Amino acid sequence: MRKAHALPAIAIAAAAFPLLTMSTAFAHEGATSYQADLGALNQSGVDGTGMVTLDGNTATVMIEASGLLAGSPHAQHFHIGALGECPTDADDTDGDGFLSTTEGAPAYGAIGTSLTTTGDTSPDSGLAIDRFPTADDGTLSYERTFEVTDDVHAAFEAGTAVLVVHGVDKNDSGAYDGDVMSDLDPSLPMEATAPAACGALEVAQMGAAPAGGAETGAGSTSGTENTAVIGVGVLAAAGAAGAGAIAYRRRQAEQA
Repeated sequence: MRKAHALPAIAIAAAAFPLLTMSTAFAHEGATSYQADLGALNQSGVDGTGMVTLDGNTATVMIEASGLLAGSPHAQHFHIGALGECPTDADDTDGDGFLSTTEGAPAYGAIGTSLTTTGDTSPDSGLAIDRFPTADDGTLSYERTFEVTDDVHAAFEAGTAVLVVHGVDKNDSGAYDGDVMSDLDPSLPMEATAPAACGALEVAQMGAAPAGGAETGAGSTSGTENTAVIGVGVLAAAGAAGAGAIAYRRRQAEQA
């Protein structure tokens, strides 16, 4: 009988490169929309679309994705400060069969914003399960309006902001498990922290995202109720005070 891992909250060090220095003295004029077409990583089969409208530092974010591990939470972030690109599975440099979060970091950077459902959105916040969306029936629908930092806004304007969704079920067991442990914390299955989908955020060729979906500071997402949760850390920005951590509780059932 395979026992489910008890997954503690963890803190994950930032990627081993500095964030690009971004000036905070730029002007925000009018609203601009950005779109990311999510492509699968780690052979997850995930696809979807992210839409972000920035009006000053106010971001309205909409994400629709499918092919995710059903009934499980999925960490999701704006990554900034690197190339503004998505890695590929060929970037599995250690050959363990997974593209890990840190192996992808040279392409997409460190976390600039945690796309939680309620409360704080900073990279270094400790988050409860109800702050990340759950993929009911393998689909995820997320909408929220909140404030981003100047560095995040600057990354959008510079073309270096990337949307990343984490959590894969590579062995098709129906849970985050397996023999390969996370490079971020050896007590965690790699499946819990590996990126599942990624898309570079580019200026959209359409108008701003529809208004009125979610109030500032409030989250709206399907399936936030979930008894199965994971311990996933956040890549904090290099040099920032403190490392981020996301607290999850683990799936309570055992698998035969």
